[in-house]
Amino acid sequence: MSLLETRTAAALAPGGALDDILDGFAPRPAQQQLAGAIATAIEQVDVLLAEAGTGTGKTFAYLVPVLLSGKRSIISTGTRALQDQLFHRDLPRLQQALGVRPRAALLKGRANYLCRYRTEQALTAPQGAADLAELARVAAWAGRSSDGDISGLAWLGEQSPLLPQITSTQDNCLGHDCPFWGDCFVVAARQRAQAADLVVVNHHLLLADLALKQEGFGEILPGAQAFIIDEAHQLPELAANFFGQSFGSRPLQELALDCEREAGQVAAAASVVATPAAALAQALQQLRQAMGKLPQRGTQWAAMIQPAVADGFELLEQAIGLLLAALAGVKDASAGLLACHARAQLALRGLQQWLDAPAEAGLFDDADLPGAEAEAGPACVRWYELSARGFRCQTTPMDVSGPLRQHRQATAAAWVFTSATLTVGGGFEHIAARLGLDDPATLSLPSPFDWAGQSLCYLPPDLPDPAASQFGAAQLAAVLPVLQASGGRAFLLFASHRALREAAQALAGSPWPLFVQGSAPRARLLEQFRAAGNGVLLGTASFREGVDVVGDALSVVVIDKLPFAAPDDPVFAARLEAIERAGGNAFRAEQLPQAVIALKQGVGRLLRSETDRGVLVLCDRRLQTRSYGKVFFASLPALRCTRELAQVQAFFGHAPAVDAPAAGSAQTDDLFDELN
Repeated sequence: MSLLETRTAAALAPGGALDDILDGFAPRPAQQQLAGAIATAIEQVDVLLAEAGTGTGKTFAYLVPVLLSGKRSIISTGTRALQDQLFHRDLPRLQQALGVRPRAALLKGRANYLCRYRTEQALTAPQGAADLAELARVAAWAGRSSDGDISGLAWLGEQSPLLPQITSTQDNCLGHDCPFWGDCFVVAARQRAQAADLVVVNHHLLLADLALKQEGFGEILPGAQAFIIDEAHQLPELAANFFGQSFGSRPLQELALDCEREAGQVAAAASVVATPAAALAQALQQLRQAMGKLPQRGTQWAAMIQPAVADGFELLEQAIGLLLAALAGVKDASAGLLACHARAQLALRGLQQWLDAPAEAGLFDDADLPGAEAEAGPACVRWYELSARGFRCQTTPMDVSGPLRQHRQATAAAWVFTSATLTVGGGFEHIAARLGLDDPATLSLPSPFDWAGQSLCYLPPDLPDPAASQFGAAQLAAVLPVLQASGGRAFLLFASHRALREAAQALAGSPWPLFVQGSAPRARLLEQFRAAGNGVLLGTASFREGVDVVGDALSVVVIDKLPFAAPDDPVFAARLEAIERAGGNAFRAEQLPQAVIALKQGVGRLLRSETDRGVLVLCDRRLQTRSYGKVFFASLPALRCTRELAQVQAFFGHAPAVDAPAAGSAQTDDLFDELN
């Protein structure tokens, strides 16, 4: 055992540094095992793929060896909320307990920091009285803030239209030409990160760095010796966006607005730029209107065969070209106009590259991407996505394992990938292939919670097939007695927004407080749900993760359908087609593993502590009627399963208890054999 492993084990052991100093800390064998494996990977500069079930304590399991190693490290999490928790809560506690204080930095993407230049521009631009008052409040806050992190502007709201006006993007940042460069919050944050021994980032920022999209700055942490990737199951899908190319209506709308604002500061430019800037805004509006009859998502090819859409993109290309020509004559008048000219050039190039795709369903080789090597790589998909008032056009590689492998190997560092949901049927093959990991060291630690004793899995009998028109009503009818037995305290997870809306309408008159995704910001919704104590929370796929409610407030989790990926995802559909063309089984190789991992995420919302108790309700009859149902159950904790409502009522103390067989037991296997 190496010195690092020995020190890590001692710190996490009974009577160790954490046990002595941290209130509420309890030594956990699984945590010690995971920490030892991570210490080994760091010492041997190896790659580790580790699944740690809910309750293992994986945060401390990787923070302790990282801190004790003294090596320069990057810790990447799935969300900004987890970043804040790590940096502001977990790290300070462990630094105190271990007596080590490396230079640590929290680094977020530039959109998370106030831009002094754009805020000043917004204050001098025509605004409504209410917006001006809000901007004045923002400016006052900026004068007091030490880091400019806009999480300190919670009162402004996540969807505030002012946020794009007070933050910068890679496109609209003036860089060294900015008059506020010496006092820039983003520059200061990057400088702190570059001088730090440990940097906490999120996956978006990590991938931007790996993809060499530096947003005008240097590397996050040159010479990092260890990378810890938490919530690693999210990485492949996020990587597909960063290793592709995109443009959208919102950046183009901001370009038109910024052109008008910057030109308004230069008398000779105002009249030259105003008309083409307005024409760009009009072209975007007309194109979005033409795309209104398209499905929400689709391939470039499917969009461009519609004459009105093709004409709309042609008009947009002309509008950007005219704006670019107008800016060319005045760009040297100010740094802002020069930046707008560069943005217009990039916008036109991005649009033309997306439009020039071959006609075969939007597929092409990634050698066509800017900067690609001559040798063609994995196929990419060009596709669009509509929002309420805009659109986004994306070029996405179907397989990112190659770029991920290349960038990982270039670091010559230790890499640890961990999550509560990595395996499918006990195996790591699927996630390892997607991450580009060749024969990594692996470790699978089940949740230490007593799932058989603390929970019950209810499979409502006689429900129709999920595709049947009457499924939604039948499912709610089956769930209602469960909610009556539990007194609310439930989280209902739906496969579609339509199903969520129908359920919200049906439950509107129920005796329990109702909390519906989209009715309030996510954090506020969860806070209100916790405080209610007997609420019913309704969410869709994005709520499979991050719903962390400890205690009695959440005692039921209902999942309506197995979370197979939506068929309207162009990238996923192309990936399946490529597998079939290569002679593989797309369902077994891609659809099923992805659905298993997604279901595990949803199930993981039920038990969040050693004292939690709850009922899991799985309403998809395919778990019992299809052979692949066993793969799902083999990937879940050892639940007790029942098809009897009386068992659920007994669990909540409303009827005599009757034993229910555990998933994977002989009784459960006999049931599956009988149904199949």
